[in-house]
Amino acid sequence: MNSKPGPPPLHEQPPPGLPNQVIPHSGNHQAPYMPNEDERTTAMLIHLLMIVTGFIGPLILWLVRKDSSAFINHHGKEALNNAITTIIVGIAMLAVVFATLGLGVIIYLPWTLMVLIFEIIACVEAHKGNWHRIPLIIRLIQ
Repeated sequence: MNSKPGPPPLHEQPPPGLPNQVIPHSGNHQAPYMPNEDERTTAMLIHLLMIVTGFIGPLILWLVRKDSSAFINHHGKEALNNAITTIIVGIAMLAVVFATLGLGVIIYLPWTLMVLIFEIIACVEAHKGNWHRIPLIIRLIQ
């Protein structure tokens, strides 16, 4: 029996603007770059640190590891942009809370919960090796 190799497995592509790194695959095909275990763990840790330490933890880990991997660099930027957006929106929402004598907390609490959920999703996606982009954030760090 002469069987031809099947198509390469489907992997999530990196988002636009990231280098198109590829790894060799059987036959004449090439599959998108898939991060190794260390890269996935570091990217996941960056998002976990965002939840636990806020801005400082992801900033330190990203600065130390950003040049070692495009995957780590991507997730570090996402976590830091999420932190910056959270700070900006948080200050604005606190102003609304004070201006409305506490009624603005109706908006502030769901925002905080949404940020936490988005960061947990990003953490899980990083561990899976996906080039995840967090929605609704200002991307100041390109």
